[in-house]
Amino acid sequence: MKRKHKTYSKPKRPFDKARIEEEGVIKKEFGLKNKKEIWKADARIKSIREKAKKLISASEEDKNNFFNRIKKIGLKVNSISDVLSLDKRDYMRRRLQTVLVDKKIAKTVEGARQLITHKKVFVGGKIVSSPSYIVPTEFEKDITLKPSKVKKVKVNEATTEQ
Repeated sequence: MKRKHKTYSKPKRPFDKARIEEEGVIKKEFGLKNKKEIWKADARIKSIREKAKKLISASEEDKNNFFNRIKKIGLKVNSISDVLSLDKRDYMRRRLQTVLVDKKIAKTVEGARQLITHKKVFVGGKIVSSPSYIVPTEFEKDITLKPSKVKKVKVNEATTEQ
């Protein structure tokens, strides 16, 4: 079995007041469980930027393929400078938890997180139980809630005749 490595890195200065306050605001805005989710999004954006820097001298075809992959995620990019200007908030807006609130399926981000973790949300016909799932643009219109079961009360026929 292959060892799973971390997909993020902790901040170099753990007690930087400005960073802590900024992360607190982001955590509240997006209804996150912990700050590790912010660090993961930051690491993902950092890797996307690094790939874009390598593509500066690449052919137009390679650039267009890269831009198409980024557009499928739902990030609006048309040039290398757009990719380099991406922020962790842009990436966080593509999470399933935030998309549910934007589409008015859930009232709050906390409510959206609960629906997802309780396996009540379908994306493209499949149950997704991870609030951090990045919703591709092609499945954004296919987000639905699990239909609720209505319990039918069975009335005893003998008691209704009397």
